[in-house]
Amino acid sequence: MFHNLIESSSHRQEIKRRGSFLLFTTATYAFLFAITGVVSIYAYDTHLEQRNYEVVTMLPPVELIQTTPEVSQPAGPRNPGNNNRATVPERQIAMLNVNRPEVIPVGVAVTPNKNLSLPPSGPFKVSNRDLGDGWPGGGGTGNSKGGGNGTQPPRVVEIVDPPPAPEKPKPTPRTISRGVVTGLALTLPKPTYPPIAKKLGIQGTVAVQVLIDETGQVVSAKAISGSSFLTGEAQKAAYQARFSPTRLSDQPVKVSGVITYKFALDQ
Repeated sequence: MFHNLIESSSHRQEIKRRGSFLLFTTATYAFLFAITGVVSIYAYDTHLEQRNYEVVTMLPPVELIQTTPEVSQPAGPRNPGNNNRATVPERQIAMLNVNRPEVIPVGVAVTPNKNLSLPPSGPFKVSNRDLGDGWPGGGGTGNSKGGGNGTQPPRVVEIVDPPPAPEKPKPTPRTISRGVVTGLALTLPKPTYPPIAKKLGIQGTVAVQVLIDETGQVVSAKAISGSSFLTGEAQKAAYQARFSPTRLSDQPVKVSGVITYKFALDQ
């Protein structure tokens, strides 16, 4: 029993010693944090001397008054007495404007006309010169010789030959089918027997679909039956075949047909 009492007394001292150490450590750290905070407050520099303080003054709004610009009036004619004579156009030839196609021309001109046409409306004078722009109120100066207020005669219009009519498109040649055309060939070269086919003992018939153009020449050849070892040489031979041109209703036509080639080992 005394042994247990001694052991309990030693545990109480150990716990007291540890509690004192923890309290001392906590107080030490709190003191250090307090000193650090005070030092940082005194050490902080706000740099007030580098701040730029601008003074903004608010002004009351000013009402803007819109002004209308003055329009200057054009100056009047210097010589009012000569206004009627200056505004009347003068022409050497009484030729209508090109905007009057309803009037039939008198003749055909082969050279360009350098004279001015008559004004579209208003009075004009026939004289020995072209004067004025030809529009109502047109300007011009100088004295006119002879003539007076004229009438509008038929204008001279240059007739240009019409463009040639476009050529009619040629009709597309028709294509007719004639089935097997082997016997219709004028020239029918024999195909070369492939060496590999001979070694393998391959033989038989190859049918080639051909398209013959208007001149009798084969323009397309494609094998439709037979061994793949023999179709290549059969197609080459089909391109070398020649036929007579075919016509239908006196029009040349294309012909579609089949050429057959027989490959035999005993040949």
